[in-house]
Amino acid sequence: MNKKILLIEDNKEVRENIAEILELSKYQVFTAQNGKEGVELARKNKPDLIICDIMMPVLDGYGVLHLLSKNTDTASIPFIFLTAKADKNDFRKGMGMGADDYITKPFDDTDLLNAIESRLKKSETLKSEFSKNVDGLNAFIKNAKGIEDLKKLPEKYSAKKYKKKESIYSSEEYPKGVFFVQTGKVKTYKMHEQGKELITGLYKEGEFFGYLALLEEQPYTDSATALEDAEVCLISKDDFFSLIYNNSEVSRRFIKMLSDNLHDKEEQLIKLAYNSVRKRIAEALVVLYGRYKKKEENTFSINISREDLASLVGTATETTIRTLSDFRDEGLVDVKGGTIAIKNYDKLLKMKN
Repeated sequence: MNKKILLIEDNKEVRENIAEILELSKYQVFTAQNGKEGVELARKNKPDLIICDIMMPVLDGYGVLHLLSKNTDTASIPFIFLTAKADKNDFRKGMGMGADDYITKPFDDTDLLNAIESRLKKSETLKSEFSKNVDGLNAFIKNAKGIEDLKKLPEKYSAKKYKKKESIYSSEEYPKGVFFVQTGKVKTYKMHEQGKELITGLYKEGEFFGYLALLEEQPYTDSATALEDAEVCLISKDDFFSLIYNNSEVSRRFIKMLSDNLHDKEEQLIKLAYNSVRKRIAEALVVLYGRYKKKEENTFSINISREDLASLVGTATETTIRTLSDFRDEGLVDVKGGTIAIKNYDKLLKMKN
C-alpha cells in the first residue's frame, strides 16, 4: 500500500508542483491550503508523513506542529518543515518543537524525495516490535542510536535478580533511573496512613516502571516490590534522558511505551469509587488474566497472595478470601493454596455490580 503524505502549503503553484512530484513517486497525496485545514486532514487521514510550510494564513506551521503533537493519534507522524526562510533561529525553533527535518525553498526534487524516504525509513524502524527482554531493549536502543548517532548510550544492560516480595525501591527515595522488567512480575503500591496497601500498578516482562518520579524530579510516591521472582534492569537517569531529549522520534516512541498504563490507572480509580467489592474482585482477576496470560496457554492461573489481591482491589483481606470462596462455589475460579485458576473468564468479565 502506498504511503500517505499530507502536504500543507498556501501557495497554489508550489502546492501543485510538489503534489505532482510526490504522486509520480507513487505516494498517496493529500493537500491543504492552510494550517487549520491541514490539522483537520491529518486527524482524519492519519498520514505517514507531513510536509508543512511555515508562513501560512489562518494557522502557521508552528501552530500545526504544536496542535498535532498534543494529539496521541498524530504526535508520532514524521513532520518536515518547508520554508523559504533559511534563518537559523527558525530552524532551531522548528526542531526544538519536534520537527524531524527542515527543507528550504527552492529545493531540488531529489533532495525532497530523499528527505521523505529517510524520514519514513526511520519512522518504520522505531515502529518495529522488539522482543520484550533485555536483548529487545538493546535492539531498540541500537536502532535509536543509528538514527542520530547517540554514541553515549550503553550497548548492554545487566539485570538484577529480586526474590518474591523483595523491595526494588521505596517511597521517598530519589530515582536513579527508570526500571525495565526482563522477567517476572512487579507491583507498585502506596501505603495508607492506617497501614493498608493499595496496588497502583502491575508490570510484566518487557515493561517500564518508576519513570514518573524521574520525569517530575521528585522522590517516589509509591514503592515497588517483586510480585514473584524477577529480573529487573535499571536504566540510568542520563541514558534515559538521552533517549528522551536527543531525538524527537525516539522521544515519541519511548513516551508511548512508558504511558501505556496511564489509562488503566484512571479506570482503576473510577472502579474503586463506584463498583461493589464483588465486582472489583472479579475485575481484578480479569486484569490479572489480561496482564499475565500468555497466548500459548489454554488456561490461566496465578500465584498471588490474598493480601496482594486485596491491595489491588482496595478492600480487606478477609473480604477477598470470602469472595474468592463464593467464586469457587459458583465455578468461576479454582483455589489451591496460593494459586488462583480462572475457570469462567466470561462470567467474571460480565459480573454485575
